[in-house]
Amino acid sequence: MTRFRAIATDLDGTLLRSDKSVSARTVAAVRAAEDAGLEVVVATGRPPRWIFPIVEALGDRGLVVCANGASVYDPARHELVDRTDLAVDVAATIIDDVQVAFPRAVIGLEQGFEFAVDDAMRHSDIEMIPSWLSDGLRLGPIRSFLDGPVTKLIIRLPEPVEPGTAARAQEVIGDRGLVTHSTSESFLEVSHPRAHKAATVERLLLERGVRPEEVVAFGDMPNDLELIRWAGHGVAMANADSRLRDAADEVTASNDDDGVALVIERILAQQF
Repeated sequence: MTRFRAIATDLDGTLLRSDKSVSARTVAAVRAAEDAGLEVVVATGRPPRWIFPIVEALGDRGLVVCANGASVYDPARHELVDRTDLAVDVAATIIDDVQVAFPRAVIGLEQGFEFAVDDAMRHSDIEMIPSWLSDGLRLGPIRSFLDGPVTKLIIRLPEPVEPGTAARAQEVIGDRGLVTHSTSESFLEVSHPRAHKAATVERLLLERGVRPEEVVAFGDMPNDLELIRWAGHGVAMANADSRLRDAADEVTASNDDDGVALVIERILAQQF
């Protein structure tokens, strides 16, 4: 039987409950894993500026893989220690092509800790996400913000969207970027083609001597697919997207029923 040495976990819909809290049982399981010597890596689609509440709930977990693997954040120093960005010219051509293919789309972009949205949002029927307004959101012509590399592009589309919209966007973008989503296909995220959770988690864990087969990974949405397939044991939540459940080695209970904690507790009981 493989002896696991690391845990890699998504946050929203996975480690976090639907109300964005972390259960006492999950906190206890994560801490027990670390006390037993397992590495714990958080890998999320969230930007770094949305990590503080998690650090507050879980304690300092060390480095956090953010933006679907496009950046690595050190909460203790409030610094980005690694970035895999889209070049300015590449981001510009993607924006041009997406706006032709999806004329009702509103484009946003992440640049490290900075976030901007095209001022077309002012006149769109797409609802503004409340948290954006408290994040120092910059509104203006989207190309005016292309003054440096782009960590992640965001494509917001009016709902409802047709199934397969993400695949269509990937066809438009081609090999210039990787399209994924962590909610519905009306909220697409585009990163550097080499930037995904598995690639960045692998790099961090290899530095610590941990091989893929020694990793248990948890997730719930398509942006977790590479991570689930890469890990020695991939675990999908009961509430996960069907594609993730099909790809996983195991389906655990939902995020509201301590699914991550259940698996961690079992692994610790088997190994120690």
